[in-house]
Amino acid sequence: MITDFRRMLAATILLGGISNYCMAQEAPPAQIDLKDFPAKQVDQIIIPVPSEVFNVLDKLGSPNWKAEFRKNYSIRPGDRAHMALLLGAVIGDGFIAVQSKDTEDVRDIGRLVLDLSAALGVKEAVIRHYNSIQEAADKGDWGRVRLELDKTQSSVREAMVQLGDDQLAELVSLGGWLRGTEVLTSIVTKDYSADGAELLHQPELLDYFQSQIGAMMPRFRKHRLVAKIDHELKVIRPMISSDSISKDTVAKINGITSALLKLIVSKEA
Repeated sequence: MITDFRRMLAATILLGGISNYCMAQEAPPAQIDLKDFPAKQVDQIIIPVPSEVFNVLDKLGSPNWKAEFRKNYSIRPGDRAHMALLLGAVIGDGFIAVQSKDTEDVRDIGRLVLDLSAALGVKEAVIRHYNSIQEAADKGDWGRVRLELDKTQSSVREAMVQLGDDQLAELVSLGGWLRGTEVLTSIVTKDYSADGAELLHQPELLDYFQSQIGAMMPRFRKHRLVAKIDHELKVIRPMISSDSISKDTVAKINGITSALLKLIVSKEA
């Protein structure tokens, strides 16, 4: 039984280091206990670890990761808040491409991450990871690809903080979380289990995101996408507060996050 998962999720999505447990490719345990679910903290910021969430999902069943991968991304230069949310979502899809072991999808995601990072002024923090990701994907070294994706996210956040773009870094995390949650709810809706649904029980994380949005400067806080996300987080919050999350609730959260992601990837956003 999965117990007491109260700290975080990730699609998206996002951010932190990969576990030795995942890298060692151990046999699935009889029980999965998430009381000590890994996370990373940077400057007092709690960061979800997407690779760990996907690893747990693998142990709950055999998700069709290829079916969850999104290809219809577009880049809209000039809107930094939008691009930060998009970058988080794209990196989340990088982990999905790794789960499905699709070299071409990993290549496509790598190019998008590089382009978005350049538009946000943090390309130098990404380029070395980009090269490593491409090389590892060509060799089918999926553990290394995961590791470099984790490093990419950390490097992007650190570079943004150094540039004084802390609030954009939060939007990257938020975009990743939305993508990770969309994927998680999609998988759990298709093959419902109480253990899978319990991964959504994370009220403290939603409280954190809402507090960060509330503290943002007006041009970010009042941004059309950010304001919409903030509103929907308030809708989702009571849904994930229960210790028992029903299949219908999981489906509702999937509908909300899917609609938000459609806005993020839209050219008109």
